[in-house]
Amino acid sequence: MPNPKRRHSQQRSAKRRTHYKAETVTLSKDSTTGEIHVRHRAHVSEGKLMYKGQVVAEKSPIN
Repeated sequence: MPNPKRRHSQQRSAKRRTHYKAETVTLSKDSTTGEIHVRHRAHVSEGKLMYKGQVVAEKSPIN
């Protein structure tokens, strides 16, 4: 593949990257627990890992 003969300036790279912006995360309210959490992510509620209103994993006590 062809490569540039000379290095591009930092300003040129920065101009290209001006359109990349951080987006705000979308929050949802869990229907079973009523807690606010990030959408499409598992979250911890009362020591249990919840996803889509169901328990995915529970924290077991180590004896």
